[in-house]
Formats: sequence, structure tokens, C-alpha cells
Amino acid sequence: MAPTPLLLLLLLLLLLLALTLVSVAVHPLDPLTAAEITSTINLICASPLNTSAPLAFHYVGLDEPPKPAVLAWPRSAPPRRAFVIARAGRATHELRVDLANGAGRILSDTVRRGVGFPTFTPDEQDAASGLPFQYPPFAASVARRGIPLSDVLCTTFSAGWFGPAERWAGRRVIMVQCFVAAGTANFYVRPVEGVTAVVDLDAMEIVEYEDRVDPPVPKAEGTDYRAAAQRPPFGPETKPVTVVQPEGRGFEVDGHVIRWANWEFHLSFDARAGSVISLASVKDSDEGTFRLVLYRGHVSELFVPYMDPSAEWYFKTFFDAGEFGFGLSTAPLEPFTDCPANAEFVDVDVSGGDGSPVRIPNAMCLFERYAGDVAWRHTEFGFPGEMITEVRPEVSLVVRWAAVVGNYDYVIDWEFKTSGSIKIGVALSGILEVKGTYSAHVDELSGDAHGSLVARNTLGVYHDHFFTFRLDLDVDGPNNSFVKSRMKPARAAGGPRRSYWTVEKETARTEADGRVELGSTTELKVVNPNRKTGIGNEVGYRIISLGGAATSLLDDDDYPQRRARYTKKQVWVTPYDEAEKWAAGLYADESRGDDNLASWSRRNRKIENRDIVLWYTVGIHHLPCQEDFPVMPLLTGGFELRPTNFFESNPLIRRRPNKPATRLNCSYY
Repeated sequence: MAPTPLLLLLLLLLLLLALTLVSVAVHPLDPLTAAEITSTINLICASPLNTSAPLAFHYVGLDEPPKPAVLAWPRSAPPRRAFVIARAGRATHELRVDLANGAGRILSDTVRRGVGFPTFTPDEQDAASGLPFQYPPFAASVARRGIPLSDVLCTTFSAGWFGPAERWAGRRVIMVQCFVAAGTANFYVRPVEGVTAVVDLDAMEIVEYEDRVDPPVPKAEGTDYRAAAQRPPFGPETKPVTVVQPEGRGFEVDGHVIRWANWEFHLSFDARAGSVISLASVKDSDEGTFRLVLYRGHVSELFVPYMDPSAEWYFKTFFDAGEFGFGLSTAPLEPFTDCPANAEFVDVDVSGGDGSPVRIPNAMCLFERYAGDVAWRHTEFGFPGEMITEVRPEVSLVVRWAAVVGNYDYVIDWEFKTSGSIKIGVALSGILEVKGTYSAHVDELSGDAHGSLVARNTLGVYHDHFFTFRLDLDVDGPNNSFVKSRMKPARAAGGPRRSYWTVEKETARTEADGRVELGSTTELKVVNPNRKTGIGNEVGYRIISLGGAATSLLDDDDYPQRRARYTKKQVWVTPYDEAEKWAAGLYADESRGDDNLASWSRRNRKIENRDIVLWYTVGIHHLPCQEDFPVMPLLTGGFELRPTNFFESNPLIRRRPNKPATRLNCSYY
């Protein structure tokens, strides 16, 4: 029997309702799916941009909607759009693509006119690394050192920028250096020192070549880090450690929204930034509602300058996020070692150099951490004949992600605590980037060696790591202020005490007031002057250093420092601007320092009682030693966002003790 018109109308309404629910279910901050990446690339490839000129895709990601539109969701859904940076015909194009209704269209295609270039693609790095093997002078250099060409492996290094008089100024170039891979998987410790090729990436050809010095290639013996390559005597062993959660995981994953204990947040991924935390909100037990703390937070840049000014090393002043793509450098996490047995893993999709989607498995993991630590405790002996003891274990939720940029492995943790704190941790490991030297003993070193002798003919070069985080804090709302407190000694007016200290507070009014070098203040916090507790305190979050408080020691007129001026201070505060996301600028490769965090801040805009962004840099000076060779133990740093006068009553005291079974939980970390 044929359906009636009324039935057809009902079916149509149900279909429209289903489509509406599906569109609403996509969070406006969700990363692009593989299907959306494919749709975006197909639209661009079908456009006039895809002519005979080579077309390469350097960034494909979400075109982040304006903050008001995100905060209005799900009452209304902002347009779903992609932002693309592509290169064609030696020109950089910025494209915005509308992904609505599955069809999509290109909204804009703008040619980039300024200085600087986009991130390298893995494909062009691979192509550049292969060029020396077809270059006769390189074959001669290798043969002169007595090295079989088949034992050699080459890789790329960004060239930096060293003034307008530089030989290749204005050209998009990359450096290629090589290593001996025979006898060990740890090829970074066996450099073919003295040999450097300069590659024009647009022409994909070697435009300059230098073979300057030829110290011995360090030996391979004892450098292989693989477990199967180890021989007795072995190092210390520990008993196996397991993780037990009899009642299962305590967190919920709903698409990209994570809920755990008193926290709810959105977890995303970006090809440049890596893991991205958004809309982090903590539940107030008194009010029974979630209160926003962090609108969006992620790594903005990682500056890694080496301290050797020689011809083979001076250019090694890397901007790992802007030049190589921190997210593109993601390393799949290993179950049971990178993350404990109770972890849940998250796969992500990114775009390859040809635009096709690439799935990275186990890109991030989430797990509850309990390592026997205490959140708070107290034992009271004051009552006669009675002892009162209360202890709460420290159980937290960790979001972990790791990237490998060349020889270095980086681990970024976002840790959420029931106290309302967010702890951000960074860890460095991997392999030292070493320099070949004629010296086999420290007594043979002369002058400034620019590093430490870590093995025979092997120098670990001094260097820095500066992780800059962009933290769009919206503490209980968008309009916040930045408050600096300093301890001040004072004289007592009378009585037996003669001195004490008190606190002076200053609310930053402009960006100049918001630049802080740690140690010059006692306490830094972001407050909401429009929200106060019942006893009149402004609600806020304080910023606490957990190690890694170094600042750059390079001279202000040094070209790498001009590009990373913001590393002279650990804390910067700027007004919210959706275009200001990357501390070294959107185009960090061969940038000149005229479009970065420090240059934006020179406008000295007002930041009091406004929507503000806090930039925090974790800085580590690395002085290598023998224990860093041939593999490097973790170096760590970080900071914590801790509530200050945020809650009417302390959430820890109201938290009930864990059930006995959960006290059996344990973790590697």
C-alpha cells in the first residue's frame, strides 16, 4: 500500500530532526575528520590553484570559530570551516573552505605577501634528504672519510634567518647533514661532521655545499638503545608494576568531550600544536554547576637554540612547532610503557603533504593516575585520649601526548586534579644531538668547546628548550585581570617583634605591566574582578612554576633572539585576539621577529578587566653530561594553574575517601 501524504510528511520531519541532531552533535571545536580533510583537499584540487605548478599542503586544520559562537553552542552551531596553507608556484596561499552540508566551497584564497614560510612537509624533507646521494661532491666527501655510501643516512635542519645580507635570503631553503647508520640504530651519535648541503626547497636542488672539517666519526659500540642489542652486565631491574581498577575507568569519553570527577573539557588535536584542551570547567559543589576556567590551551611554540656558532651549527636555532609542526611530529604512544594499563588511547587524523588524510594511532592517551601520593592529610593529637586522622589520596586524570622532532622526544601532560588545579608538565628525552670532535679526552679540548665531552670524539653541545604555552584563561567568564603580588619587608610599630613581611598587589593595566620574569614577584594570578566570594575575595587562579624557569641568555641583537624575543620573560599577558595563536608567528620558518608575541605586545594594549590570554614559557638550559649519552634520561619542567578564592568551600575536604578497592590502584608514574 502506498504511503499517505501525512506519513510522508512525518518521515520528512523525522529525517530533518535526525540531520539537525547530527549537525549539533559535532562540537564546533572538534578537529577535522578524515572525510572533511578529503573533502577540503578535493575542493582545492578542483580549483584553479591546482595548475601545472606543484601543489603542496603545509597545514590543514579547523578554522576555529569565533569565541562567542563557540560559547553559544549548542543553542546555535557556527559554520564548519577548514583553514589551509598551501604552496603553489613558489607562492604561499591561505584558503578558507566552507564544509557545510557535505558539499563545501572555497570561501577565500589569499596569497601571503609577508616574510617567513610555512611548516615543512614530511614529503619535501624526505626529498631534500635524498639529494646528497645524487651529488658527486658529497660522494667524494664520504669516500675521502673511508665511509661506504650505503652506510650513510641524511636528514634536514631548518636554516633560520641571519639578516638580509645572508647568501640565500628570501629563498626557501633547508639544511641537510648526514650520519653513519651502520652498527647502531642510534645514528644521531655518529655525525659526518663538517659536511653541510643547502637545499632550495622550491627548486629541490642543492644550491650550496661545504666540506670544512673532518674529525673522526664516533664509534658505534655501546650506542644502540634497542633492548635486543643489550648484553651483560645488565642494569638494575625492578619488579613488574600493574594497574588495578576493579570498578573500571572513572572517566567518560563522549566524542571529544571528557568528563571525570569534577571536571569536564574538550580534547582536540592540531597538526601544529598537538594536543589542545578547551572549555575546561570544574564543578562547584556549592553551586552544583560547572564553572569555566580555561577556554583554550595548547603549546604555541618550542624554541631550541644550540650554543655553537661554528659553520655547521650556528643555524641550529629551531622553532619546532612553526617549522616542523609539533602535531605532525606525533609519535604513537606505546601501551603499558608510555601510558599505563588503565589508559584509553585516541587516534587522530592529519593531512599529508599531498593533502590526503593520515591516521596516527595512539596519538594521545587518557588515564587516571594514583602513585601513592597524598592530596591532603592531617593527624590531630590535641584531644585527650583521642587521635583523629584524615587522609585523601591524590588521584588525577592525565592527558598525555608525545612528539618526536628529530633526535628529541617531547612528552606533554595535562593533569586535572579534584582540587580544581590543572598541572601542565613537559618532559624531554630521546637522543643528544652531538658534534664530532678530534678530542678523545677532556684534556685535549682547547678554548670554548661549546659543549661537554660525553664520549670519545663526541661533544654534547649546550642548548636550550623553551616551551611556550598559549592559555586563554576565562576564569568564571571572559573578562579577567592579571594580578602580581610581591612580598615586602616591614618594620613593626611596637612590641617585641621588630619586623615582618607583607604583600603588595598590583593589577596589570597594560601589556607592559603583563610581562613578568619569574622571581621578580611572589605570586601571579588571573582573577575575575566581576565575581567575588561571599566574603569579598575576587575569584581566580594562580600560576605556580614547577621547574624549568630559565630565560634566554642570547643577546637581543642576535638574529635567533630577535625571532624569539618572548623568551626573555616567562610570562606575557595580551588581550584576546583570535589571530594571535603562535608565539613565533604563523610563518616561523625564516621569520624575522616582526610578527610574534613580543611585537604584538609592543602595542601596549589594555588588559585590565578584559578578555586576556596568558603566555607561559617553560625554559630549560641543557648542559649535557655522560649520563645523557647514548640515551638521555627525562628532563622535566612545568607549571600549575591552582584555584585561589575560587570555591566557597574547599573541594578536598568535601571529597569522600576512596573505597578500599581503589587504594590498590597503582601506576608506573
